[in-house]
Amino acid sequence: MERFFTYDNRLGIKIPALEREWKFYSEKVQQDILLTWESIRGQIPDKIQSLEKSINQKQAALEDETNFIRSCELNSEIGELASIINDLWIWYRTNEEISKKVHG
Repeated sequence: MERFFTYDNRLGIKIPALEREWKFYSEKVQQDILLTWESIRGQIPDKIQSLEKSINQKQAALEDETNFIRSCELNSEIGELASIINDLWIWYRTNEEISKKVHG
């Protein structure tokens, strides 16, 4: 199954890297991909929770920060973490679309 997934450093998870359209994979391969993805997908809420804690810590630090440059850095870091969370939610919902294709 490793060949169907690639590690995304930014997101901290493996994401699907399918070489062809879903319909061209056998039902067995589709099921194996889904099983692997479901395992990966199950880790996403914990990753999001961890990122949200980091955002909260950075926001707390931002409240006390008097250095303008450091404030800008913290804002940028918060924005990047929020962007990662958004992308993780998109990947989390990807399973629903794939499942519809398999079972639909």
